[in-house]
Amino acid sequence: MNIPEANRIKSLTHPCFNGCGGKNTRLHLPVAPVCNIQCNYCIRKFECVNESRPGVTGRVLSPKEALDRFLEVRERLGNINVAGIAGPGDALANFEEVKETFSLIRERAPGVTFCLSTNGLLLPRYAGEIAALGVSHVTVTVNAADSKTGRRIYRFVTYRDRRYTGEEGAALLLENQYEGIRRLHELGIVVKANVVVIKGLNDAQIPAIAGKLKEAGTDLCNIMQLIPVKGSLFEHIPLTSNAEITEIRKSCEAILPQMYHCRQCRADAAGTLDNDLSRFFGKAERSPEIPGCPSDSAAAGLAAAGPAEPEKSTGLFAVASKDGMLVDQHFGHTENFYMYQYKNGQVVFLERREVSRYCSGPDDCGKKHEELIDSIIKTIEGCSAVITMRIGEMPKRRLEEKGISVFMTYDYVTDAVREAAKGFRDAPL
Repeated sequence: MNIPEANRIKSLTHPCFNGCGGKNTRLHLPVAPVCNIQCNYCIRKFECVNESRPGVTGRVLSPKEALDRFLEVRERLGNINVAGIAGPGDALANFEEVKETFSLIRERAPGVTFCLSTNGLLLPRYAGEIAALGVSHVTVTVNAADSKTGRRIYRFVTYRDRRYTGEEGAALLLENQYEGIRRLHELGIVVKANVVVIKGLNDAQIPAIAGKLKEAGTDLCNIMQLIPVKGSLFEHIPLTSNAEITEIRKSCEAILPQMYHCRQCRADAAGTLDNDLSRFFGKAERSPEIPGCPSDSAAAGLAAAGPAEPEKSTGLFAVASKDGMLVDQHFGHTENFYMYQYKNGQVVFLERREVSRYCSGPDDCGKKHEELIDSIIKTIEGCSAVITMRIGEMPKRRLEEKGISVFMTYDYVTDAVREAAKGFRDAPL
């Protein structure tokens, strides 16, 4: 079945499906805490879905709270193009909450686009109900072409009150994923597949996965980096570089249209892809004004007053962050490092230092920019460590050669600095 014209039109204003993101806004509503599979790259510190960092949320909402958040965000940002559910667990493992949330919003906003993300285990069961709810776009995370690969990625699968492991569990998940995509396709729902590249496990079979996805009826493919998460079984698997991801995407373009603008968003994301404003909405468990994590205005005031003199007995940390709230920037993409000192058990903001972007685009990230990395190292001189969401192997090696450690995480800045400080004996913990 071809995509209905109405859903095709909705794709034009869906930032994940229109090919460029742009200024179209979306809101993720974290009403789905339960997950029914365990991926080896996911750790449930944040009750995450099969993509661990995209499953991060400040708190889980009830359907009524989700409606309140939708109305608040719509009032403050203007029109919301898309309301989606992407965790922090699996949407279909929490389908009653998903149904209630979408039903409440549909009464107040008949024209909004609905989407959801899922690991696909329950897709064959719920495909018809998804369509009946008016969901026009679904994202399914599929990481394997066969059960031999799948058994190394998925620790277990829970289906109909029974836990499956090994190839049996992986085969069940894969069968339901591809069958579920076929049913969505028949119902005219636009399907995007996320594929997480895991070096040494599935990286060689990405084209085979893309081929099976196309055969099942997938419309768009998003090949994405594994984010190594401390504490997960895959925390030591090397990061796939942006250049490598770009090459893999290009190699699969002849099979399926590729997404190049993914930001691997939070489960409570709000705003455009390039500007997540989630922290400003709803009753968060943490205040936007976290001690040591200044707002832009506070940061500007501190910077104007001049940085405090860091003591050698404490750690000095350069954090790749959009606004000093979260560690949410790739090292190569950041234009600002927020400088923090860890002193007497406190995380203290010092200043913000501007740098030139090390990576200016997907075709550029693999090039060795000696002058740029030297300039960045000079700018953050005196640091014990750089804290970043991700970093390429070459700049990581150059930093370590200069005695600057690298910590990769996706967390609140204050928590990340405290965790990084544990690695330095002279930092008073």
